[in-house]
Amino acid sequence: MARNFNFWISLAAFEIVFGLAIFAVTRQYYIQEPETVRAEPTAASVPLPPRSNNITEADLARFNLSVPSQATPDDPAGISRQANEFFASRQYEQAADLYEKLLAYGPDNAETYNNLGLTLHYLGRSTEALQRLNEGVTADPTHQRIWLTLGYVNSQVGNIEQARSALANAIEIGTDDQIRKSALEMLESLP
Repeated sequence: MARNFNFWISLAAFEIVFGLAIFAVTRQYYIQEPETVRAEPTAASVPLPPRSNNITEADLARFNLSVPSQATPDDPAGISRQANEFFASRQYEQAADLYEKLLAYGPDNAETYNNLGLTLHYLGRSTEALQRLNEGVTADPTHQRIWLTLGYVNSQVGNIEQARSALANAIEIGTDDQIRKSALEMLESLP
């Protein structure tokens, strides 16, 4: 009986550690790609490559030419998209700058605070990250993902009780079962 119990405890511990490792590697829970609206390039906006012997303009029209997205200062959706792209490519300094700009457009947007807080944590600025995450919680205490991130960052800096509290909130509020499951796994792995 003792061997059976130890086996199940070991298996549960392995699953928790494995789940957290996958979570840490992917971080996809924190990257929300907005739907991208792709404008088809016009002849005036995309220079045509030099003509080759057998390629016609009709052949060129069939190719899907894409123009890199450039956010304009007055385009919050573009800034958000570009910030998320920087985050996904681990260019955290640029992502943080753009998330800061987004707060000017939506000072009560908990998702922006969430993204900024996680980005600052990855930059090694965890104290500032916790400040921004707490501002986001104040702006929208019903935002489930920010509670998860607040719990994660607190656990990483050793604030175990604050992590427990934040993760418990992430479990209790909101409707996203994936966030709830992640929070539960993190909570169970705390010392």
